[in-house]
Amino acid sequence: MQLKLESTVFEEQQVLLVRELVQSIHVKLQEAGLTGTQLEETTASIAFSVASTLDDNAAIEVDGTEVHPYLTFRTEDEALIHCGENSYLHEFVYEVLQAMFQK
Repeated sequence: MQLKLESTVFEEQQVLLVRELVQSIHVKLQEAGLTGTQLEETTASIAFSVASTLDDNAAIEVDGTEVHPYLTFRTEDEALIHCGENSYLHEFVYEVLQAMFQK
């Protein structure tokens, strides 16, 4: 697979991924019985935590082995799109949440 540096496409893909993560978390918490402010705050907290972990903002270490995620997105032609540094999914969480909960 070819690795392509395409920051604009990468950012667009990040927003779509965050939107899907937030929606999935929201649905599962609703199914668990959360409502109102508790639902919104818990969705935000979990989404931000997951996004930060994927962004390599959390120290991940198991049995002396450090884990450092590096996000890429696969294109239709099997290339891997990246932005030249770690992802920054967490920066889109609250924007997505705001759009979702204002409806």
